[in-house]
Amino acid sequence: MWWRNDREVEDQTSRPPPGRVIVIGNEKGGAGKSTVAALIATAMMYRGSRVAVIDTDLRQQTLGRFLENRRRWLPAAGVDAPVPLEYKLADDTMALAMGDPAEAVARFEEAIGLAMADADLVVVDTPGSDTPVSRSAHLQASLVVTPMNDSFVDFDVLGQVDPMSLELLRPSLYTRVVQEARRTREAHGRSLDWVVLRNRMAGADVRNRERVTQGLEALADTAGFRIGPWLRDRVAYREMFPFGLTIADLSPGVRPVSISTPRAAAKEELRELLVALRLIPDAAAPANAPVIEVAAREMA
Repeated sequence: MWWRNDREVEDQTSRPPPGRVIVIGNEKGGAGKSTVAALIATAMMYRGSRVAVIDTDLRQQTLGRFLENRRRWLPAAGVDAPVPLEYKLADDTMALAMGDPAEAVARFEEAIGLAMADADLVVVDTPGSDTPVSRSAHLQASLVVTPMNDSFVDFDVLGQVDPMSLELLRPSLYTRVVQEARRTREAHGRSLDWVVLRNRMAGADVRNRERVTQGLEALADTAGFRIGPWLRDRVAYREMFPFGLTIADLSPGVRPVSISTPRAAAKEELRELLVALRLIPDAAAPANAPVIEVAAREMA
């Protein structure tokens, strides 16, 4: 038995093909992992996917609190909007974090198995540190998304560069974690795609942006990641957290009165992200272009 969103789930004898696992990972706090996880999860629900989420940041539980806010605000506001399945590793996640790491890994492995059976897409948020549960999550990932702030402070999580030439000196410990997960998966006939996403991009500081771009391009082939589109530093991404909403939710019928009106560019930015992650097809692609892999199955 397992508790999912306060409902008991029994074993099923007939299950659909397992869902795809997306891990939002970066061993640095404050990079926007939980925001990106919430954006992907809500956007894909509106596109007809069954989505499950697991928050493996046992101490912080930011994504878990986002979902609590969502489950409270929607009925209070009389709004009907999709809510993802949530698999909590424990009622007291702090106690689990302070206990035996093997127990936490076992709880995660049980949760991910059930989530993959129930959902088309499983979004896993991870802590800003190296933990056994986070490593286990990366082994389950078919896609790793690494948000990073546009600075060499965050770049250092991926690799160390020469301060004068910006040439790569060595990959970071986190890069090695992803590479090891990829090797392990490939040994079992499974792939791992890795996308680095520059987050909270500001309009100014063009010189720093160009230098970070050069560093990422130099590191991408060696480390084995793709560079995704930017997410700009938008108030709309932050101020909807207390309501458990994202820009994917906003419509004439779903809009808390106390938030700003996001520009249409914000939703286009989200669409471009989903295309880059190969979660939805690119409608702008020519008819004879190769078909982009669509990860999520359609709702039954």
